Amino acid sequence: MNKKNIAVLAVIIIVLLGGFFFVAIKNKGKDNTTNKEEEKFLSGKHYVEIEVEKYGVIKLELDADTAPITVTNFINLVNDHFYDGLTFHRIMEGFMIQGGGYEVDGSRKQADSIKGEFIANGVKNNISHKKGVISMARTPYDMDSASSEFFIVQKDSVFLDGNYAAFGYVIDGLDVVDKIAKKSKPTDDNGSINLDERPVIKTIKVVEK
Repeated sequence: MNKKNIAVLAVIIIVLLGGFFFVAIKNKGKDNTTNKEEEKFLSGKHYVEIEVEKYGVIKLELDADTAPITVTNFINLVNDHFYDGLTFHRIMEGFMIQGGGYEVDGSRKQADSIKGEFIANGVKNNISHKKGVISMARTPYDMDSASSEFFIVQKDSVFLDGNYAAFGYVIDGLDVVDKIAKKSKPTDDNGSINLDERPVIKTIKVVEK
């Protein structure tokens, strides 16, 4: 092999090595980005208490291993005192109580939407909508429209499984859920409650087990 051919071969090798090095560095950056994105979500069990004026306290265990995006969003809103003073605006005895999106005057309080963590949206979620389960409300035609509104199942409603992001369980205070449901007086078949009759969330706070 003459000197000219050796020189050409050397250039080709350098270019190839440079390309591999660039790809490796680029991929490494992607992995780091992915890891950083994953690190921002919570894992494990987390505990919150919902104090409802004139009714009592509902204690819940949240499962961030099953629904990390949902639990992280909920905990962040709790820590920001987002829910304090909001209401349960939709209540249906024998089904669920829903709140976390409206002020006492009926005005909407907005929060960012999140990905829906349920099977129909490509996310495994094995929490069944049994009595006492907390899950995220959303609009019917947008699987990623959940934001702050949640509902607590008052009677087994497994027909919701796979289509709504359940993310925890009531561990104490089911009697409070029942009381809210039984005292409600919906004005329509959708469970709408008059403004002056909506139970008020005094506060939601993160607690130790």
